Amino acid sequence: MKFFIDTANIDEIKEASSMGILDGVTTNPSLVAKEGKNFKELLEEIVKVVDGPISAEVVSTDYEGMLKEAEELAAIHPNIVIKIPLIPEGIKVVKTLSGKNIKTNVTLCFSASQAILAAKAGATYISPFVGRLDDISHSGMDLIEQIVQIYNNYGYQTQVLVASIRHPLHLVESAMMGADVATIPFSVIQKLFSHPLTDIGLEKFLNDWKKQNKK
Repeated sequence: MKFFIDTANIDEIKEASSMGILDGVTTNPSLVAKEGKNFKELLEEIVKVVDGPISAEVVSTDYEGMLKEAEELAAIHPNIVIKIPLIPEGIKVVKTLSGKNIKTNVTLCFSASQAILAAKAGATYISPFVGRLDDISHSGMDLIEQIVQIYNNYGYQTQVLVASIRHPLHLVESAMMGADVATIPFSVIQKLFSHPLTDIGLEKFLNDWKKQNKK
């Protein structure tokens, strides 16, 4: 499974990258807005840190507007992946970009039927939002299981990129189901390391070492 970080904060990206576990980055308009930086300049910073797919989202909702934005963003760096909302005009853009060999990440997916549309259009990635489904009393992980099975049934090349991850269990269950990618907030990446027995064991080792070296 590939690990992407879901953030536009350059310090978080650098820290995650320094761990040696990072394969890519996903951003969205809300995350970019938090940083208060020019979008293109921010992307230019990110591609210098991470040598992997960097998702950059369009903000137009009409075909011509999305296509224009997509081509401008793709020109920044070969690693830029164009993030497109799962709407009819968006699927048209995905099909066009696929024909131009421009990678796409279809976002705001909440159903298996939507995921099929993205795959049919040639999307590089589909981003089902598991946490937001959980928020409305639907099982986000059930959706991941459905999409993985459907894509395997028909040999679709679109990669399942699990988004809106809220906790480590989302990641573990996604990996068990065979999802291709998980995009993870920095706070959840930090939680992946945590286990009380690790803390207890390390404390005991260090205390025993100190005792031995006092003799």
